[in-house]
Parts: sequence; C-alpha cells; structure tokens
Amino acid sequence: MRKEVVLLTVEDDDGHFWLIRRNLQREGIPNKIVRFADGQEVLDYLFRLGDGEQREGHTAYLMLLDIRMPKVNGIEVLRQIKDDENLRKIPIVMLTTTDDQAEIDKSHKLGCSLYIVKPIEYADFVDTVRKLARFLAIVEIPEIV
Repeated sequence: MRKEVVLLTVEDDDGHFWLIRRNLQREGIPNKIVRFADGQEVLDYLFRLGDGEQREGHTAYLMLLDIRMPKVNGIEVLRQIKDDENLRKIPIVMLTTTDDQAEIDKSHKLGCSLYIVKPIEYADFVDTVRKLARFLAIVEIPEIV
C-alpha cells in the first residue's frame, strides 16, 4: 500500500481502535489513520457535509468498518458509499465482531472488499490485525476525486 493512502477507521470501541492502530504501526504501516467513532461522522467526512473535517480530493482511502456503530450502522455506511459513483472505489474491510452469515452475505452483496471477524481473545486479535497489515502492505488503492 502506498504511503499516501489514508486509513479511515470507523470504530466506536476505544480499546479496539487502539489495538488496530498500534499493531498496524508495529507491522510497518506508516499511513495516516483517521478515526470515526460513529457511522454518521464518516459519512459527513466522505460526503463533505457539516462543519467538521472533510475528505480531500485526489486522495486514496481505505476503510476499516465495524458493523455495530452508533447513529448509522456499518451496513448502512457501506451501502451509502457503494451507491456513490466516486466513493464506491474506496476499498472497505468489514472488521467486526459480527460473525452472522446473513451480515457477511449482505456486506459482500453491498460491495465490501473483505470481511474479517474480530477475535475475542487479545492475542488472536493482535495476530489478525498483524495479518491484515501484511495484506495492506501489498495492495494498490485507487484515488477518489
């Protein structure tokens, strides 16, 4: 993954976010990480709504998206992004505790790039994030305007 790719992490759990960020950095992912604590925040950022920080044009983004989110859940965030002609190019990795097959199927049908279930055990969670980092290190991400 190019250094210029911005990682959008949509995660309401502080501990999970800290583990994700820390272990991506440990695996040599130097990318900027922008955190959103609820689904509405990331939609406002991407669709350039409101007074808060907004995405930049001609930038590559990759999103790590939890399903169980306040305000707007991850499935609805995924649907809105994939319904937009420009934003649909953003690769979205569902990174969630939800292992329900219906949610997995719905996420893939809506266009998620990967679906990863967060392990419950700390060591397994860390291992999963490290494997994700190794994958992210080799993928190419398109820019959006």
